[in-house]
Amino acid sequence: FFSSLKNPPFPSFDDALYLSFYPLCYVGLGLLVRAQFRPASRVLWLDGLIAGFGLSALAAGLALQPILNATGGSFAAVATNLAYPVGDLLLILVAVGVVGLSGWRPGRMWTLITLSLTAMAVADIVYLYQVATNSYVEGTWSEALWPLSSLLLVYALSSRPPRQGQPVGAGWRAITVPAAGALAAIGVLFVDHGNIHINDPARYLAVATMLVAIVRIALTFRASQLRERASRVEALTDPLTGLGNRRMLTEDLEATVRIASETDPRVAILYDLNGFKHYNDSFGHPAGDALLVRLGQNLAATVAAHGRAYRMGGDEFCALMKPGNAPMDALVAATRAALAESGNGFQIDAAHGIVVIPFEAKSASDALQLADRRLYAAKDRRPSGVSRQLRSVLLQVLDERQSSLHQHLEGVAALAFAVGRRMSLDPEVLDVVVRAAELHDIGKMGIPDSILNKPGPLDAEEWAFMRRHTVLGERILSAAPALIPVSKLVRSSHERWDGTGYPDGLAGRDIPLGSRIILACDAYDAITTARIYSDARTQAEALAELARCAGTHFDPEVVAALAAVVSAGSDGALVRLGDSLSETFGRAVTLFPS
Repeated sequence: FFSSLKNPPFPSFDDALYLSFYPLCYVGLGLLVRAQFRPASRVLWLDGLIAGFGLSALAAGLALQPILNATGGSFAAVATNLAYPVGDLLLILVAVGVVGLSGWRPGRMWTLITLSLTAMAVADIVYLYQVATNSYVEGTWSEALWPLSSLLLVYALSSRPPRQGQPVGAGWRAITVPAAGALAAIGVLFVDHGNIHINDPARYLAVATMLVAIVRIALTFRASQLRERASRVEALTDPLTGLGNRRMLTEDLEATVRIASETDPRVAILYDLNGFKHYNDSFGHPAGDALLVRLGQNLAATVAAHGRAYRMGGDEFCALMKPGNAPMDALVAATRAALAESGNGFQIDAAHGIVVIPFEAKSASDALQLADRRLYAAKDRRPSGVSRQLRSVLLQVLDERQSSLHQHLEGVAALAFAVGRRMSLDPEVLDVVVRAAELHDIGKMGIPDSILNKPGPLDAEEWAFMRRHTVLGERILSAAPALIPVSKLVRSSHERWDGTGYPDGLAGRDIPLGSRIILACDAYDAITTARIYSDARTQAEALAELARCAGTHFDPEVVAALAAVVSAGSDGALVRLGDSLSETFGRAVTLFPS
């Protein structure tokens, strides 16, 4: 109808119908995106905007200037002429942006939609460019793009839609398209600063591209920081309990070693659960995991005011604390109570090993090793401990073999414990000394009764046979790996300070200190106990005899410590090692009020 008029109106009703395509298309795309995609991240939106703005800037720079130059007339005419290229540029922007939302993995449907919209935009822009430059000829290739775009759109919408929430792409696709858009914008701005003038819309689109790219870089940097922080937290956190793991403990220990001082000490305590394997086997691994979570939370809450709790792995935990003015005995008891739980058919408690920093360890590795040794020494001291059971068996065998030895061994062990404490021996060392004192006569199992029970003095041959008992004792005890440290002290338990003892003729400080203590305590108990061949003598007489032989038979320092113990009345019953922190810490316990 309008084509038959001599001066057809512009803009006309036809233009309104043509231009209505753009808002309808945008609304349709929006509804389709909402139905097909999960809420996209800001990064994907920005990637789509970068690519869309950049390619739109390139298209505007290449084709828009002639269209702008040819545009004239009324405001309505100018607005209508510009609406087509602007709408087409927005189509390109939307099409590329939607592909960006898919993580640059659009699938068949969105690929066809993008090709359709791009073909339509290219056809419109080419047509407007040709009209503006008076080079338009009917029947050219560009006109075929209009029906092609419609066919592509219909085919796309008739195909099976992708599953909702497609996975976001990764790798080169995630950066190639937005990078191309940014490079296109840079190219437009670069050309604009040369001899070629770029129109304002292209320039504005290029600037918008760079601004969005800057925001994208800032978000990427922030996301990288958050990922690094989350990765570090994950690397330092036990995934089951949420407590710090061994790596975090090592880092915290290294920092603690640097800041701890004699006036401001720190305490590291390792814990190992007793009864957890039985619980796991009885109730299953999920129940075991739940128990570990509960106990870990209990421990964390208990030490929160003084430090931090950690899970080392398995059923091992750790606490690193600054005791301050808190009574250490009560604090440690509270942490052990936090790791205890009982019920029908199970009983969970914890053995522990404790180390005081900086008094007992100068590095994180030393602190962990010492606490670990003390932990397993404590576990071994339990009635169910392997070496404790071996000790009980051997002592029972000795008692069956020679019942009179039992009381003697208990007396020597009790006195050795008191002397060792007097000399401030390390708790683990003291424990080995006590066990060696209990078992120092185990080799007499291989000595005939005729020699052991002979009422008179032994002849040379009998004495030579008797002197073998320390070597026999070492051989018996070393068969159990847990008792090898004990066996070494037993072997040297009859070496003399002046080198006249047996079996190796060691002298002075070449003799292990534990063996020197056992020798003096054994002699004291023998002197003060009635034997077949001699009567018991008084404490004063025994101490006088030891003092007379100090420097020849006995270590003078050991004799002095033994005399102090006996004089103070401290040679009572054997106290279980580790029952109190005062025993465990030795000298270091004076740091704490308790």
